[in-house]
Amino acid sequence: MPEQTASSTLDPHTRPGDLRGSTAFGNTILDALPAAGPLGPGSPFDVCHVGVVLRAVLFVHGVVAIGVAFVSGDLVDWFIGVATASAVALPAVLLWLVVACVGKTRLTRLSESWQWVAAVALGAFCGLYGWWQLQLSGVMPLDEWRWIAPLLAGAAISAAIFHWLRLRARGALPAATAARLAELQSRIRPHFLFNTLNTAIALVRLDPGRAETVLEDLSELFRVALTHGDAPVTLGEEVELAQRYLAIEQIRFGDRLKVQWELDEGADDAKLPPLLLQPLVENAVKHGIEPAPAGGVIRVRSRVKRGHAVVSVTNTLPAVPGLPGHGIALRNVRERLRLMHDVAAQFEAGVQGDTYRVQIVVPL
Repeated sequence: MPEQTASSTLDPHTRPGDLRGSTAFGNTILDALPAAGPLGPGSPFDVCHVGVVLRAVLFVHGVVAIGVAFVSGDLVDWFIGVATASAVALPAVLLWLVVACVGKTRLTRLSESWQWVAAVALGAFCGLYGWWQLQLSGVMPLDEWRWIAPLLAGAAISAAIFHWLRLRARGALPAATAARLAELQSRIRPHFLFNTLNTAIALVRLDPGRAETVLEDLSELFRVALTHGDAPVTLGEEVELAQRYLAIEQIRFGDRLKVQWELDEGADDAKLPPLLLQPLVENAVKHGIEPAPAGGVIRVRSRVKRGHAVVSVTNTLPAVPGLPGHGIALRNVRERLRLMHDVAAQFEAGVQGDTYRVQIVVPL
């Protein structure tokens, strides 16, 4: 949608209710929020994610299943062999992941060569640990030399996993750097700033208290847009920021914009990437309220469900749709959630009847 560039100062005799019909606001603070990420290379030992654990476990068991197939006489032998080998592989890979997760800060400080040594040595130790667990169960008789096999297997498989983790960490670096540069360029919309200040100037003469509130909301929006780091924020903080944004837009649209908040305080501690919710409510205003002469309703809802926080932003659809968007904001929200929570997060967006709903599910 073309950007609104009107920036003329409002007539000092304008009544507060007339502000909603003005073009004193540009459409957005953020046209397209890019996927933010760390500027430095990620740690290959950053395995504290459900997706990484799931992929590692499946990879190890896939290798075990293929290896056992070479020495199995029939399908029954293969099943028995896989079950026996899994009794060694599963505790070994889980121990490797736990140690890497807990010690990732110290392990990341090592040089690349020593990181390889640590990863392979840890894999060898974990392989022996899994074999020792099987020995204690009595399933496998004690043997003087067979311990070499789990030791070498653990070292080899951990080397393969560590190589994948290094490629994964390095692959995110170029995209994160480019996204950060684009982010710095797209964060501030000058017309939004100038037009909001012009509106505040007019309100100073008409309603000083309301003008102060507008400036406070604007200040908070730009403070977060300019100064937040890469650390996750809570859902409660994101909701507060969205409320400030919609409070400013309320002055623009007046009674045309109706906002319903259905918030569960139990979901407030869920972790999200910074500035994730604001683009969603911004899209709701841009595509649901602005094209509708009679306005519409935006509903923001949060709740706790099975150990997850469920957040939804729903807006009514206008009878005559406005210009279609490019879906950039939604794609970036989805990508940022994937980078932070991997497969533990869910993102859905689409039309439901006469409304458009975006729903996010993240672990608590």
